[in-house]
Amino acid sequence: MNKNFNKVSSDAKLDKEQTRKSLTYWQDVWRRLRKNKLSILGMFGTFIVILLAVVGPLVNPHSYKQQNLEYKNIPPQFEIYELTDDLNIYLSGTFELIQVSDSGELIKRFEKSATDFDVATRTQIFRLFDENGIEIDQVTADYSYSTDPTKAHVGIDYSFIYHGEEIQQPTEKVWNTTFLLGTDAFGRDLFARVLYGIGVSLQIAVIAAVINLLIGVIYGSISGYVGGSTDNIMMRIVDIINSIPLLLYVILLMVVLRDSPFEENILNPVFGESGLGTIIIALVSIYWVGMARLVRAQMLGLKEQEYVLAARTIGVSHKNIISRHLVPNALGPIIVTLTMMIPSAVFTEAFLSFIGLGINEPAASLGALANDGAQVFQSYLYQLVVPSVVIAFMMLSFNFVGDGLRDALDPRLRKG
Repeated sequence: MNKNFNKVSSDAKLDKEQTRKSLTYWQDVWRRLRKNKLSILGMFGTFIVILLAVVGPLVNPHSYKQQNLEYKNIPPQFEIYELTDDLNIYLSGTFELIQVSDSGELIKRFEKSATDFDVATRTQIFRLFDENGIEIDQVTADYSYSTDPTKAHVGIDYSFIYHGEEIQQPTEKVWNTTFLLGTDAFGRDLFARVLYGIGVSLQIAVIAAVINLLIGVIYGSISGYVGGSTDNIMMRIVDIINSIPLLLYVILLMVVLRDSPFEENILNPVFGESGLGTIIIALVSIYWVGMARLVRAQMLGLKEQEYVLAARTIGVSHKNIISRHLVPNALGPIIVTLTMMIPSAVFTEAFLSFIGLGINEPAASLGALANDGAQVFQSYLYQLVVPSVVIAFMMLSFNFVGDGLRDALDPRLRKG
């Protein structure tokens, strides 16, 4: 032995040896998943979405279908005019005058009539009545600024006259504390409808994804495990279905099922008359093919493994081999695909609702809300922005989780 080296004793070797706690497969997956910051962000976003869908409707004082025509198209933030210390007003985009508090709470709408409008002077009288119908106050709105060239230099569209005093400029901009995200064209609380829409979109996505999972796993397992002519026939069926543009197929199926006896007699008793069942059937009928092809590919690679041959040798049934040996060992890719199915279903449902094939009124989904907002976005942009942002947030959250699971479950990356 080289004289420059000293032999290390066995006790010294044990002292220097570094050991790490043995981890199970899923513990190792969780360890690597936590290292992915985007996946953690996605899980947090997913938790927020689920929390809003479950708890939000319970704590929100407004119903998603409750109409209040006095407060149509009220934005989440608006300008108020201070007439006195105790009286603030807001003129909506539909030219309704509303009494508001300093904190932005909507109190009461002023009444107006055609006889109170003077065409010559372009002035409108708004009257405030008490519970007994007795007039207690009135405000005059002067719209002549918007059409009179001699008043163009003032730079305003209208002014208010209260007890002989003219108020031309708004006092301040406040947040709407009565309806946090504003109202739609029927005076319904947009926040309540968004919360309900999140729940509907999640319900459709999760149910469709789980059913697609069951159909795809069963179909793909049989095809890949049996092989031969059975595999060829089953995969040709999948190829035929896959050759049809998926979105076009879903749209045609929605048109056929809508108001059909199948929907009225079978789907509506289970899912209600909102059209929820029709959307789920449309999504389930086509999106299982991707899961089936994935599972079939996994079965082809796993069925020749030694533990499968050993199970066959000792007489384990084909059903038990698939359910206890093959499917559990293909669980990683299956979970990743299932996670990716959810945002895909959310997007498809949103698109169907956007083109008018979604759930029926007064129920709401995020796509239906975006469709309603798109029709009035030039005047009330917030009605389009709010559901669109929520859809994007949901899809990004689920996609981040799916990407993180894909990396964590990939055996080629288990060195990290």
